[in-house]
Amino acid sequence: MTELIALDVGGTHARFARATVRNGTITVGEPITLKTSDYASLQTAWEEFERVSDGPLPRAASIAIAAPIVGDTIRMTNNSWIFRTDAVDEQLGLDAVTLINDFGAVAHAVARTPESELVHIAGPDKPLPECGTVSVIGPGTGLGVAHFHRHPGGYHVQSTEGGHIDFAPFDAIDDWLMSKLRREHRRVSTERVHSGPGICEIYQALAAIEKRPEPLDDKTIWQRGIAREDSLAAAAVDRFCGSLGGLCGDYALAHGASAVVLAGGVGMRLLELLPKSAFGERFRFKGRYTEMMAGIPVKMIVHPQPGLYGAAAAFAAEHGS
Repeated sequence: MTELIALDVGGTHARFARATVRNGTITVGEPITLKTSDYASLQTAWEEFERVSDGPLPRAASIAIAAPIVGDTIRMTNNSWIFRTDAVDEQLGLDAVTLINDFGAVAHAVARTPESELVHIAGPDKPLPECGTVSVIGPGTGLGVAHFHRHPGGYHVQSTEGGHIDFAPFDAIDDWLMSKLRREHRRVSTERVHSGPGICEIYQALAAIEKRPEPLDDKTIWQRGIAREDSLAAAAVDRFCGSLGGLCGDYALAHGASAVVLAGGVGMRLLELLPKSAFGERFRFKGRYTEMMAGIPVKMIVHPQPGLYGAAAAFAAEHGS
C-alpha cells in the first residue's frame, strides 16, 4: 500500500487530501480546501495543510496543476503561484512526487471511475468505449481539456492546453462578442467565453442587443440564470450551454474521440440543464459529419473530487501501487 497527499491546484482553490493506493484501488480522504489568493506559494499553503492535518504527512505527493507541465519552471495560468519542478520535493520534504496538468489528472479519473459516476448528457446512452479515445472537457475558472486513449491492458493520458485555442464565432451575436473581446485582448482564446467568468461576456452581448446596461458579476448571472429568476441571465446560460456543445463537438472531431466526458465546476452546475438545452444539437451540428457526431456519447463525471482522485491515479501510474 502507498500513502500519499493528493493536491488539485486550480486558479481559485488548492485542494489537499490524504490518499492511498492498494493493488490498483484508490481511496481519497476528506479534502481540505484553501484559497490560492490567501497564500504566497504552494509551500506556504502546504505548511497550512500540515498544520491542520491529523498526524504526520506521508512523504509522497501527486500535484495536479492548472498549467502546462513543461520545463523547469511552471507558472500558473489563473493565479500567481510559480513551481520549480526540480525543487518541489525538497521544498515539501518529499521522497516521491508526481506533477501533472490538472485536466490530465481528471482524464486519469475518468479512465478509472465506474460507470455509476458518469451521468448521460447527450448522444447514445452507452458506456465509454473499451478501446478508443475519450475527450475530457471542463469549464471552471478557465477551460480544461485533455484526452485519453484506451487500449487492451491500459490507457494513456494526453494533457493539452486546448482551452487556449482561438474562440470561433458561430453567429451574429458571437460576432459582436468577438469584436468586443478583440478590443480588450491581443488574442481571444475560447476560455474567454467558455468558462465560469465567460458567462459575463455572453450576458453583456445579449444585454447590448436589448439595450439593458445593468452589469452583473458571473456568480449572480449563473445563480439567477440557472434558477430562471432573470430572463436575460437565463438566456445567457442557455446560450452558454449551446455554445459549449458546439465547442465539445469540435474537440471530439479534433481528438478523433469515441466519447466525451464533461467535468469542472461549471459543468456540475449545469448537470440538470445540459440534457434539456441546445448542447446536444450544437454538439451534433457538424455539417457532413452530423450523423457521425450523433453516435458519440457525452457524459458528466460526478465523482466529488475527480482532480484529487485522478492525481492519485497519476501517481500510481508513474510510481506503481
